[in-house]
Amino acid sequence: MKKLLMGLLAAGLVALMALPAMAFDSEFGGYWRTRAYMQKDFTGSDSGASDVQQVDTRARLFYTAVFSEDFKFVNGFEWNQTWGDTVGGDIGTDGTGIFRIKWSYANFNLGPVNFLVGLQKRILHRGFVFDDDFAGLAVTYKGEGFQIPFIWMKAYEGGVGKDKNDYDVDYYALKPDFTFGGTKLTPTLMYIYSKDASKWDVTNGNNEVRVWLAGIDVDTKMGASSLWFTGIYEGGDFESIPAKKSMDMEAYLLALGGQFDMGPADIHGQIFYATGDDKNTDDYEAFFIPKGQSYYWAEIMGLGVFDNQASSNSCADKISNIMAANLGVGFKASDKMKIKADLWYAKLAEENDKGDDELGTEIDLRLTYSLMKNLNLDLIAAYLFTGDATYKGTGDEDAYEIGTMLSFSF
Repeated sequence: MKKLLMGLLAAGLVALMALPAMAFDSEFGGYWRTRAYMQKDFTGSDSGASDVQQVDTRARLFYTAVFSEDFKFVNGFEWNQTWGDTVGGDIGTDGTGIFRIKWSYANFNLGPVNFLVGLQKRILHRGFVFDDDFAGLAVTYKGEGFQIPFIWMKAYEGGVGKDKNDYDVDYYALKPDFTFGGTKLTPTLMYIYSKDASKWDVTNGNNEVRVWLAGIDVDTKMGASSLWFTGIYEGGDFESIPAKKSMDMEAYLLALGGQFDMGPADIHGQIFYATGDDKNTDDYEAFFIPKGQSYYWAEIMGLGVFDNQASSNSCADKISNIMAANLGVGFKASDKMKIKADLWYAKLAEENDKGDDELGTEIDLRLTYSLMKNLNLDLIAAYLFTGDATYKGTGDEDAYEIGTMLSFSF
């Protein structure tokens, strides 16, 4: 089946390129990486349960048919292999289950209104709320110094049959942005609704879901300094199946970051706080997005470059029940070499059942070297001084990670 699909894809691309040049223009791009890394003691113990040492490859190919300035057909494809696995990385490298269609959408303008229809990507609130691909629609009105997008994401389709529509899960978002000199303001309203979300695996503990989020992103640049801020409040209610009662949502997230450039060097940092659930109240207070949230931060606690796993009990890229702070420096040693060092500290916003909240202090080092134009080599090392809230098992140990990545884009 996979070989047939790949054959049809290749034949389709050849057919498109064989059409008369005057019909449309073709744009190609892509990204490729190969990573080799070792992750040790991510459980905060010496059990070895989470230890991994492996090599993997990712390839992405982008194709856009440009019919005019106002009409494009955009596609993105992805292949992933772990070297030596049985789905494409073994001898023969012709396994199954490794080909993905990431994007396929129509991008067209009708006057001042832009339409994106199909499988597409979207980022909301820097990834604190959403950073993923989805099937849906984005309609954007573009004015002078501002634009107002309305976004509909089909998160889950209930299927065919009587009352199956009740199981649908939909995201709706309004995300205008306004630019004033060197400052950009992006207020965002989002609504998540399902009459009965019990069939969707990520919310199968809930029936009716009516959750809304209201927030704002602020980005400003002042000379050599750039600052950003994100604030989000989450409200609404959902019907909990286990508790058999309606629960009110009361959660929030605050984040602040910035960078100061000093010639070849920079100082950067950020801090964010997302509420956890206080089990002593009747409300649900953990900041929560059912699916699509992704904000990468520290290498070990926040996934980072080698995003195979995060250390135990960290929220990883699904930011909730956490307070984290970062201070780092960057240095451009030459036209080909960049060095970056970061210090992270993180703790849980609400203590765990054992009364612990400290996840740990992490040091991340990254060296990027340009072997030639578009081809980069990264060397990365990270060490986590694990806190009590990270430990899982016996024989407490610190976690560490070492790896390298070769990558290029075109």
